[in-house]
Amino acid sequence: MEEPVSALPQLPIHPLGRAALTCQYRCGNACAHEAPNASENEYFADVVATVLDRRGVLRAGAVLAVSAAGAAMLPGVARASGAAAGDAQLAPEPPGTRFTPVAPNRLDEVVTAQGYRQRIVIRWGDPVLPGAPEFDFAAQNEERQSQQFGYNNDYCGLVPLDNRRWLMVNNHEYTNELLMWRNYDPANPTERQVRTSWAAHGMSVVVVERDPHGGLRVVLDPHYNRRITATTEFDVRGPAAGSALLRTAADPTGRVVLGTLNNCAGAVTPWGTVLSGEENFNQYFANAGLVTDPVTRARLARYGLPAGPSDRRWENFDPRFDLAAEPNEANRFGWIVEIDPRSPGERPVKHTALGRFKHEGATIQVARDGRVVAYLGDDERFDYMYKFVSDGVLLPGGSRRAREHNKRLLDAGTLYAARFTGDSPPSEIDGSGTLPSDGEFDGTGTWIPLARNDVSFVPGFTAEEVYVFTRLAADAVGATKMDRPEDVEPNPHNGRIYAALTNNTRRGTTGQPGPDEANPRNVNRHGHLLELEENGGDHTGTAFTWRLLLVCGDPDAPDTYFAGFDKTQVSPISSPDNVAFDRYGNLWISTDGNALGSNDGLFSVPLAGPHRGHVKQFLTVPIGGETCGPIIEDDFVLVSVQHPGEVDGASADNPASRWPDGPGSQPRSAVVAVFPSRGGRLGV
Repeated sequence: MEEPVSALPQLPIHPLGRAALTCQYRCGNACAHEAPNASENEYFADVVATVLDRRGVLRAGAVLAVSAAGAAMLPGVARASGAAAGDAQLAPEPPGTRFTPVAPNRLDEVVTAQGYRQRIVIRWGDPVLPGAPEFDFAAQNEERQSQQFGYNNDYCGLVPLDNRRWLMVNNHEYTNELLMWRNYDPANPTERQVRTSWAAHGMSVVVVERDPHGGLRVVLDPHYNRRITATTEFDVRGPAAGSALLRTAADPTGRVVLGTLNNCAGAVTPWGTVLSGEENFNQYFANAGLVTDPVTRARLARYGLPAGPSDRRWENFDPRFDLAAEPNEANRFGWIVEIDPRSPGERPVKHTALGRFKHEGATIQVARDGRVVAYLGDDERFDYMYKFVSDGVLLPGGSRRAREHNKRLLDAGTLYAARFTGDSPPSEIDGSGTLPSDGEFDGTGTWIPLARNDVSFVPGFTAEEVYVFTRLAADAVGATKMDRPEDVEPNPHNGRIYAALTNNTRRGTTGQPGPDEANPRNVNRHGHLLELEENGGDHTGTAFTWRLLLVCGDPDAPDTYFAGFDKTQVSPISSPDNVAFDRYGNLWISTDGNALGSNDGLFSVPLAGPHRGHVKQFLTVPIGGETCGPIIEDDFVLVSVQHPGEVDGASADNPASRWPDGPGSQPRSAVVAVFPSRGGRLGV
């Protein structure tokens, strides 16, 4: 029997629920600085605060908040009562969600719903290439790390090879050198430490197969397995390729970039490639304050580039990270990248047609006319949602001709930014989260065109400037400022788009915008989920409707909302980050920075019927960790457990977690497979 929550130490928590240590190394402490968006556009939070859903269309069944480990429950765990619960209890829970929820906890392990087992698939430092050395914490260096699984795995994607094998593609978002090296000196890192970090960033491609004992296992395949790092060559494609804004002394063509950084979420495309978003790239650069040209300085400031030295001091070992020496190098990051895991000898690509900002990721919907639509979020307080509509149409099938054609679809098309309008009087949005008189936070919206190939639709901007400085272009056209839009994904079952808006504690504070229909709460610590539907189901169109599906937090608090479902019957949820869907159309949500005091987790939510809005926690990750990259298959779930043990005061000399290897070990991020103990399908 595990110790109850009350017996565990209360570790320091950042105001957003995340350790300050994580904030420093993952995003350069973005939330501690003023938001880079200083434009005068209307805020999405000022738009949304007028509309929360109280039509009661989302109903759900009772939640028994008891974990498989027997952990004591934290405040906010559901109790069965109320008319809505009675209605839902008359109907069986939807398939895919039939499990006993896990209670909130602070345990140093992955805790799953009863009746499920788990298995580590791969960890930081495990071999990826045949002949790679085994992990040795004290012996890590660039050569070893470049053959091993990278650090802090985030997005995870599976590309099928056959009915038992997949190409598993993983992002490695960032490094935390304090946890990677004993006696680490942040002000004076060694060249060995820096070069090891370069090799620990990027992506991994690994063949995996079904394990006869459950879950998946790695195959050290000599053809497909590979590492992509901060020094791998990338081709630049699309309308800004070759632009003077992308040219550097090392690359006067502006068409070849070394590396990819801070890769967060992503998607498998219908043509079998993988997209990955370069997110908090700004933190790796230094000395924006020494740039003398005022236009360049303003552009760097809009992207949050630091005025002085970087936290990792990479500029000490490669001058391309010194903006005073090479101001254009930063313009070569912040893109959506695409790799073809079936073609290991092919250079990965950076797509300029999808714009440049802090990309969480990109997900693809094939429209009725065959064009492909990419949905995009800029993970920054008060920044924007976007979409891209291709000029070309998808060729069906897996022939070489079709694959090569489809891999060019993201080179040309139209880039849009979103503007949201609420439908409730602003006077009804007072920052408390109280529903307006129409019972729902909802409204309409418009996709504003920014550019199509070499044509700009933004006055005062060339097309190249729109693509390279997309934030500034969206400012100029009055796109709606939102509360950290992260994963934005189409649901293949109902055609609607689901966006995770993680949090924004600056909402309603002194000198900052107050609540509105899209962001109905002041000091939004817990975030919300938005449901968007394109008018007429046309994903290439420019008009849509929207509503808030969830306003997250403690169900006992009056400012939370669960699609109209009885709040006494749901699991507490805070800071939604990534979303996924199962075969039945249920939404699954992973969290990042639980501000309720519990470990992060993975949650299921039905989207239709009497259980719509019935949030249930399926698993939690170890202390200090984040739940990333969920994959929901019929008979297993994959989650990326990122930065376990990353709590304030922790270091390699004083680790706060021993997961996954146990006593005496250092914490290691890992991919975990969870599957029914007795076989069969998940949640049935």
